[in-house]
Amino acid sequence: MAVKVPDIKTPLPGKQARKVVAKDRRYTSSSYIKEYPLVIARGKGAMVEDVDGNRFLDFMAGIAVNITGYSHPKVVRAVKKQAEKFFHICSTDFYYESFSNLAERLVKMWPGEAERSVFFTNSGAEAIETAIKLVRYHTKRPYIISFLGSFHGRTMGALSLTASKAKQRLHFSSFLPGVHHVPYGYCYRCPYHLTYDSCGIYCADAIEKVVCQTLMSPREIAAIFVEPIQGEGGYILPPPEFHQKLKAFAEKNGIIYVVDEVQSGMGRTGKFLAIENYGVEPDVVVLAKGLASGLPLGAVISKKKFMTWKAGTHGSTFGGNPLACEASLVTLELLEKGLMANAARMGRRLLNKLKKLKKEFPMIGDVRGLGLMIGVEFVKDRETKEPAVKEVHEIAQQAFHKGLLLLPCGDSVIRFCPPLIVNAREVDTAVAIFADVIRSVQKEGRPI
Repeated sequence: MAVKVPDIKTPLPGKQARKVVAKDRRYTSSSYIKEYPLVIARGKGAMVEDVDGNRFLDFMAGIAVNITGYSHPKVVRAVKKQAEKFFHICSTDFYYESFSNLAERLVKMWPGEAERSVFFTNSGAEAIETAIKLVRYHTKRPYIISFLGSFHGRTMGALSLTASKAKQRLHFSSFLPGVHHVPYGYCYRCPYHLTYDSCGIYCADAIEKVVCQTLMSPREIAAIFVEPIQGEGGYILPPPEFHQKLKAFAEKNGIIYVVDEVQSGMGRTGKFLAIENYGVEPDVVVLAKGLASGLPLGAVISKKKFMTWKAGTHGSTFGGNPLACEASLVTLELLEKGLMANAARMGRRLLNKLKKLKKEFPMIGDVRGLGLMIGVEFVKDRETKEPAVKEVHEIAQQAFHKGLLLLPCGDSVIRFCPPLIVNAREVDTAVAIFADVIRSVQKEGRPI
């Protein structure tokens, strides 16, 4: 008999969950957001079960991390097998097969002919820190270009590049010198009040036409750090020509083009890297999140000609941990054997269904995405495009109480980033719950 999902059996949070939440609030840092009082006990596929036996359909996947679902049996077997051999030996000083095997596999999965090298880290933020050091070491140039709305992490270097929400940077100056933020290609809310495609993709030209005319020479820019699709900023897809024009400018001036694929990579858009959808070959790629199906692992993959630093210049005690490497090797195998294709197929199904909701609900201003990386932006009025901030919070909370896990991003966007193993029935169920919740919020106009 099939397990019913979602299946909410108790008021949320339940009795056992309340105990854990109370302890957590007493002993852990106040910096954790904790959007929902969900206390997970186990998971399988796209299903999460809490300590009170309530089952949820998960369309956030640990913020796009659990790409193979929860406890995929092949990943579990690989980790268990490695754990019985050894947990750790520092990759900075010693060799082990899974480390070099994974590096080889990642290099071969990145399309293109250039020779490449890999540096392993424990997280996306750490990988960004590595990339910052790498580009400055290689170019000896002082400046880095990043984008408004970007999110690259919360460590000090990564935070210097981040410009998603002011509260993320509050009280943490001084940031890295030489970082300059420019507007991203956000067509729905064009920062230059232009219209695609009569705009000439001015958002991509602004670096050369404005920044390099007033602030710095292009010959002093070490790198451009960019998300192929902005994640935390609102699941924003730039215009098709955006990355092509930026890369052409970078190549002309010896600037390293660094693509942050932490959230968008690993098959989420139906291709291994999201940047492939734009026909651009980056110089450096940063991966993390789904790289090891939930185990901590990040990677910086660079064209070999840029990874020129000497031994000892950079290192990591735990980066490329044997357990994470084995999990990653299996994850990559699963991507190639069907998960990327499923992401493309289920992504089209989900996007089409969400676009139909736009016709029904005036609150929905825009629906956009590639594969299983889809954003639904809510507005109070389609003409003014005023963000519906309160309403998005209500929608997310009501969805939780109905057993659907969703996560906001940007000012007023609900993101859909389920595990790549998601099936048609689960997609249809999620959209049905989502529609019911929007209907309720639109009708009641008040919080639950």
